[in-house]
Amino acid sequence: MMVSAILLNPVEILLVEDNPVDVLLTKEALNDGKICNRLHVVEDGEEAMDFLYRRGKNASCPTPDLILLDLNLPRKDGREVLAEIKQDPSLKHIPVIVLTTSEDQKDILSSYELHANCFITKPVDLGQFTEAVKCIGDFWFTLVKLPQK
Repeated sequence: MMVSAILLNPVEILLVEDNPVDVLLTKEALNDGKICNRLHVVEDGEEAMDFLYRRGKNASCPTPDLILLDLNLPRKDGREVLAEIKQDPSLKHIPVIVLTTSEDQKDILSSYELHANCFITKPVDLGQFTEAVKCIGDFWFTLVKLPQK
């Protein structure tokens, strides 16, 4: 049994993703990885900020332990979301993993300049995508020490 499978409190993960197929694949990969988690999904950057600031229907949402952020989002793109998160003292401690289809060096550089914790290009192969998400979970919830809530 993996260490992450025995966590007493579920890990709160915010997935900011507008592609329903990628949402489904991410859910399945996290479940297959045996990570005790609660996955919260929002489809655009505005919804992400509403979730993080607990506005409107998100008033009782938890603060995520980790954010998986796509760059190419409707309404407010991932770059804007990342910049806002990392400029806010109450949010900047949350690790943000950019998980996107882009391989553009400009996107990679700008994500790190905006203080993304890492940048991962989504593999197009289903098995590789699943493995990448499992590796994210293993790394961030087995090896890394995250701040206590």
